[in-house]
Amino acid sequence: MKAIRIHDYGDADQLRYEDAPVPEVAPDEVLIKIHAAGVNPADWKSRQGLMRQVRPLKFPAILGGDAAGTVERVGAVVSRFKSGDAVVARVNGAYAEFAAIKTDFVGRAPRSIPLSQVAGIPIAAGTAWTVLFETADLTKAKTILIQGGAGGVGTFAIQLARLAGLRVIATTSARNRELVESLGADQVIDYTKEDVAQKARDIDLVLDTVGGEVLKSSFASVRRGGQLFSIVAPPDEALAKDLGVDARFVRSNITGIKLEEIGGLIDAGKVKIVIEREFPLADAKAAHKLVETGRARGKIILRVA
Repeated sequence: MKAIRIHDYGDADQLRYEDAPVPEVAPDEVLIKIHAAGVNPADWKSRQGLMRQVRPLKFPAILGGDAAGTVERVGAVVSRFKSGDAVVARVNGAYAEFAAIKTDFVGRAPRSIPLSQVAGIPIAAGTAWTVLFETADLTKAKTILIQGGAGGVGTFAIQLARLAGLRVIATTSARNRELVESLGADQVIDYTKEDVAQKARDIDLVLDTVGGEVLKSSFASVRRGGQLFSIVAPPDEALAKDLGVDARFVRSNITGIKLEEIGGLIDAGKVKIVIEREFPLADAKAAHKLVETGRARGKIILRVA
């Protein structure tokens, strides 16, 4: 099969479009013929070696965690899927024509959108879902501040938070204001011109998708007794304790069943996917460079088939 592989940590020039062996399929796995793959910030961070302490790569490595496609073959004990089923999955090695994955992380794809868009669901939507419905205590929250509302996780978080009945405040630049408002944000703060801490104070729940100084400054927005969750880095524990804030680093905990739940919301017209741009698989280098800017709106997609 064709795949994008890296043979060492480094910049985008490490991404090579080359031949690779088709993965073997374990009894509890399915082999997916990938139609499209999503590109996430974690991909370029893994490529650079920034995540090697928690997720070391074995070279040559195929990157990518978001996949949409059809089932090519099923393992000996798999009964939930059959050849030809359209699926969405959280995989290891999505930048390839085929990937093998345990069925725990595979769900049926929503039918109302093309598979190229379905590939934008798993990590971004799964992370927003994990924060809102598995980590946050929504019984103690009426308002949420989403730092980075126009990004992949942010665009899903706005919509899911609105469905959960929260008042949504989102930060973004002026060029993305209309997009963020269309997704359901009640208030939009232009972080390039406005002081976020002054515009958003005593917030019940803050979701940080940016990290760095934005994560640090988010403490000024959350109320005492409130919640601050970052998907980028662990918040300052000492500061959180001093301010009486439940502050945590959150990783996605997506499963196939949850992917089907999200797909159901998409088919019902309650959630939509924002796609910034699609690239052919061979142009993964250009896709990575765009994601690295941190300015992509929604999701970047690699077309595989």
